[in-house]
Amino acid sequence: MGRAPQEMFPIFILLLLLSLLESGAAAAGGGLDYHEALNKAIIFFEGQRSGNLPSSNRVTWRRDSALSDGSFQHVDLVGGYYDAGDNVKFNFPMSYTATMLSWSVLEYGRKMKSLSELENARDAIRWATDYLLKCAVHLSAGRLYVGVGDPGQDHLCWERPEDMDTPRTPYWVTSHTPGSEVAAETAAAMAAASLVFRRSDPAYSSRLLKTAKQVFRFANSYRGSYGDSLQSAVCPYYCSYSGYQDELLWGAAWLLRATNDLRYLKFIKKIKVNGLPDLFSWDNKYAGAYVLLSKWAVVKKDGRFNAYKEGAEHFMCAVLPKHLSPASTTTYTPGGLMYKLPEYNMQYVTSITFLMTTYAKYIASTKTLFYCGDNSITRHTLRSQAKTQVDYILGKNPKRMSYMVGFGEYFPRRIHHRGSSLPSTAANPSHLSCNYGFEYFYHTSKSNPNILTGAIVGGPTIRDEFIDDRMNYNQLEP
Repeated sequence: MGRAPQEMFPIFILLLLLSLLESGAAAAGGGLDYHEALNKAIIFFEGQRSGNLPSSNRVTWRRDSALSDGSFQHVDLVGGYYDAGDNVKFNFPMSYTATMLSWSVLEYGRKMKSLSELENARDAIRWATDYLLKCAVHLSAGRLYVGVGDPGQDHLCWERPEDMDTPRTPYWVTSHTPGSEVAAETAAAMAAASLVFRRSDPAYSSRLLKTAKQVFRFANSYRGSYGDSLQSAVCPYYCSYSGYQDELLWGAAWLLRATNDLRYLKFIKKIKVNGLPDLFSWDNKYAGAYVLLSKWAVVKKDGRFNAYKEGAEHFMCAVLPKHLSPASTTTYTPGGLMYKLPEYNMQYVTSITFLMTTYAKYIASTKTLFYCGDNSITRHTLRSQAKTQVDYILGKNPKRMSYMVGFGEYFPRRIHHRGSSLPSTAANPSHLSCNYGFEYFYHTSKSNPNILTGAIVGGPTIRDEFIDDRMNYNQLEP
């Protein structure tokens, strides 16, 4: 079963919802409960947990799993998150998810606290960073672990994580087999998270920041693509097509924010950028780095960062609809959804729209605007466009389908997800073998027995069409 790369979509819907709630857009939601959607977006992460689950885990059909991860190499790699609908842990997208979740807390932590969601968000971050710290335990010996599980074998089986029997092979990069993309993203995740825990857990924050610096040094000192080093262990699933320069930029930007050490700014200035992006994803971080760095120019009026402000605004002009920006390179469906690529399009919708809302926040703080051609773009322009995308995802679309599982009455019932589509161990404690899952559950039209609350699926086609079929992984995998 082939599949294209993707990520944990709910992180971005979570960020978008926070932005809309903070800006007061919830009052104009037209019957959509943004707070409910926010709560469910965070719950999703609990459904993706690997390892020893706490009694507080709110996805009650999940149980402990993969408790021996790393044992082949005599290292503890238990924990972290499973990727999408699979039982593999890919550190590259997982680290990116942790980075973005930390960014959400840094930008909207007060709003999260007022909605009693801040601790849940911190728990979601810590579940990832605890695992990532384990992966860096042998860094002094020149080894960084970057994933667990054989993706080829995993795709040949349809099993619950609780009783899977596919190989739990650990993968790592070294000075001789480098992986600058995944290492720099791991550093970014730790640096961003160190800011989240700086007040609530100073010791943990210090440990994260110290490790982030070490991992970033490793990423930069031993340059090379982890796809070249690990090949079939990560490709075609999470090959990095944009190279590793964007991750080095991204990682350095987060370390600059966490430390205010100007050596990172000098490093950032030396990175060459090839072209101007119109995508932001687990693979291509340029636009995210531009928006992150633009805060110094927009909010702090620091001229050293003007180039990143310009890059951020060029990106906004490239992704807004044509009637707002003549320079747009982005297609929209007849129903109004941003459409970038046919495979798992919703990941681009949510990630790009998040950057819109974040940049809107920055320019709102200084009451500034920018231009796309002759059209003035204000914070209201960006927030309005973001709200359109969120509302489409939550059900205001031609299909009247909520693309968030468990939100509203009409949402996907047959998502491409192993744990959700198979009976829980509580409902059926017998071991379900590799092929049994395919025969009796995957290849059926039955609705999934377990609701993966908060999951965002791949989404509709360029014509707003959607088929709720488990085998349709481009549209149904979370």
